[in-house]
Order: sequence, then structure tokens, then C-alpha cells
Amino acid sequence: MSLLLSIVMPAYNEEEVIETVVKQWTDLLTRRFPTENTRLIVVNDGSRDKTGAILDQIKDLYPKLLVVHQPNGGHGNAVVNGYRQAVALDSEFIFQTDSDDQFIADDFEKLWEKRSKSPFILGYREERYDAPARLLITRILRLSIAFIYGTYIMDSNIPFRLIRGTFLRKLLAQLPDPTPFAPNIFLAVMAKKAGYDTFDIPITHKERVTGTVSILKWKLLKVCIQSFKELAQFRFELSSKVKALKKPEPVVA
Repeated sequence: MSLLLSIVMPAYNEEEVIETVVKQWTDLLTRRFPTENTRLIVVNDGSRDKTGAILDQIKDLYPKLLVVHQPNGGHGNAVVNGYRQAVALDSEFIFQTDSDDQFIADDFEKLWEKRSKSPFILGYREERYDAPARLLITRILRLSIAFIYGTYIMDSNIPFRLIRGTFLRKLLAQLPDPTPFAPNIFLAVMAKKAGYDTFDIPITHKERVTGTVSILKWKLLKVCIQSFKELAQFRFELSSKVKALKKPEPVVA
């Protein structure tokens, strides 16, 4: 059974908000696609709190919810595993967001309206509510991508993106192994360098009031350096990988 849409959502230590977020996104699926096959795939990334238990408790209440448990492997690892689940379910479209209740589900429509225009569509946080260190690292990564690849992406790591399933399958096949720390950055770079318009649509970003930030402040600089090294190394592989992505994607009505 193929799906029209799968939403991929990694979760780590979100016991205070996970049921609220699941309800928001399953409600959107039910309201927006009442007659279509859709799923919300939540990947519990080895949470140490009650996130996993809550997901198991509520999954019967939300028929569109698919819960995947995995040992802690980090946000990027959970995202990629969620993508692979969605591709395996033969999803025509795959949307990715986070479980921290910092986004508004209704903003999904802004990306969905563009689905026939590009196989890879990004939002961007017009006003971002994050710690100053995170904002600085985002700017550094943005400049790093421009310097290394000669392309500008407003918010390359944003967890608010809509990807056509056939295109994501090809992107995942070209993703470096082992999985990079921030795979969404690599997917965005490959899509952009393959000549697709990512649109960079402004969306609302809310202040985080619950849950656990999975990357501690003192690790952020290390993460930034690691990501820069991974991006620089990938530069030498990019041209051959992009060739596999340039075949035109089918037009979707």
C-alpha cells in the first residue's frame, strides 16, 4: 500500500510535549487528507525519559501514528532512519519536522502548495528562537556552504522540508557513509547543486518551552568544526553524486 504523504519526526526526551505534537500533526493529516493514506513516523532516538513509553501508550489512539524505537544515535541518524522508513512505505511525498513544538503545523500548507514546482522544498525560520550560540553556528554553516560549494541556502538544516519520495530515494543513495552529523545539510546541498529550486519559504519558529536540547552548548563548537570538515570532504564527491540527481522528476499535479 503506497502513501500520499509521510511525516518524519525524530524525538528525544520530549515527554512533556510529545503527545501534544503528535496530536497536532495527526490532526493535520486527518483534516487535510481525509481520504488519503498518510502516516506520522515518530523515531524515538533512545530517549531517557518517558517519551518512548508515552508513544507506545498513545499509538492506538492515533491510527496514522507509526512509532519506531532505536538506540540513541543522534538527531541526524534518527532523521535518516525515518526517511528510510518513509521511502520503504512507498511515500509519494515525505515531510520532515521536529517534535519540540517549535513549529506550527498549519505552515505545512505553504510548502505543500509548491509540491509541483520542485522535488525538494525548504522552509526557513524568518525569526528564530534559539540560543545565540546556535544562531552563530547557523550563520557559520551558511557561509561555509557558500564558500565550499558556491551556493547559498537560507536555512539548510531546517527541520521543515517537503521532499518527493522518488527524489529522496536517490538522495539517500548518494548520502555519505557513515551518516554525517547533520544529513539534512547534505541533502539540501545536493538538491541545490542538482539545479532544483528549494524556494526557502518563511515559516514561524516558536520559543522552546519544554523538553531537552539534544546538543549541549559546550558541544556546539565541536559540532560546527565537524560539520565543516564533513562538508569540505564531501566537496570532492559532490560532482559525481549530483549527476545521478539531475534526471528530471515527474510533474505532480
